Amino acid sequence: MTRVNHEKLTRFVSRSFEKLGVTSGDAEIAAKVLVAADLRGVDTHGVIRFSPQAWYVKWLTEGSMTARPNIRVISESSSTALIDGDRGMGMVIGHRAMELAIRKAKESGIGMVGVRNSRHYGMSAYYAMLALPHDMIGIAMTNASRQVVPTFGREARFGTNPMCYSVPADQELPFVLDMATTTAAAGKLELAARQGKSIPAGWALNEQAEATLDPRMAQKARRLLPLGGSREGGSHKGYGLAILVEILCGVLTGTMTALNADQDPRGHFFGAIRVDTFRPVAEFKRDMDRLIRELKSTPPIEGQERVYVAGEIEFETAEERAERGIPLLPSVLKGLREVSEHMGVPYDLE
Repeated sequence: MTRVNHEKLTRFVSRSFEKLGVTSGDAEIAAKVLVAADLRGVDTHGVIRFSPQAWYVKWLTEGSMTARPNIRVISESSSTALIDGDRGMGMVIGHRAMELAIRKAKESGIGMVGVRNSRHYGMSAYYAMLALPHDMIGIAMTNASRQVVPTFGREARFGTNPMCYSVPADQELPFVLDMATTTAAAGKLELAARQGKSIPAGWALNEQAEATLDPRMAQKARRLLPLGGSREGGSHKGYGLAILVEILCGVLTGTMTALNADQDPRGHFFGAIRVDTFRPVAEFKRDMDRLIRELKSTPPIEGQERVYVAGEIEFETAEERAERGIPLLPSVLKGLREVSEHMGVPYDLE
């Protein structure tokens, strides 16, 4: 794989978005969200989705995603709001919605913002982590296209419905739990297919609703399994979490992706909680450090060097990739070169 400087990559993606009619400010936000995913090692939600045939470029080109949306607040209270995204880029809408949640939390102690009529917003952690500099707990979640079967089910009825919670600490790294409610995110099927690898058992079913290890067959079938894989493995818990996300992002906002025939638009839900409305921030962060250190002090099992806490691997990956560059697959670079040719944006990544 070729390593690419993250700042160059961000500039390239931002300029490409501008060529597609997105304002410079919104283009910069969207590019930062995508590259942040690659930096943190969440390669399924980064520039792998940035080619003329995939997602954002395709949707903006065909007009199914609004380049310059009229994002507006539909209803509002001192601590809550509902935003209509006008089918704009989820990254831009999500950024604004999370900023609004943080502003409300500063005033009221807590801010909860729902979003309707949006599109795919990328990596959930980006939004939840916006709360960290404000000494707040951040929450971000979204519903997704219908490709997950309920426990005991044969057909897909809801999406991977990811969620993220970010919590500040003091000397330790923040706790950042960013997870799909499936055993594996849908993007991991594509990554496995591009790398020519099989997928583990418990990830997905084929079109006959039988277990499969073939990522391309799984992609075609669109029958991912809830977190746990089977009832014996606890998939009813993943199923329940996914529907909870659908309720907050879909039923509460009026954008139930699980019931939409065309799988779009999407609904999101964001939250910010001011720590100091419960206890002094310094005390809270001190106890977060104590908790994290206790977890990390757990003796590892044979074959493993250490025990991690949620978000730790991603922070370490981001540090390494910021220094050495983001490793990109040849197929991803090919897609970026095609964007350069189509958009007339100079290609300086290799």
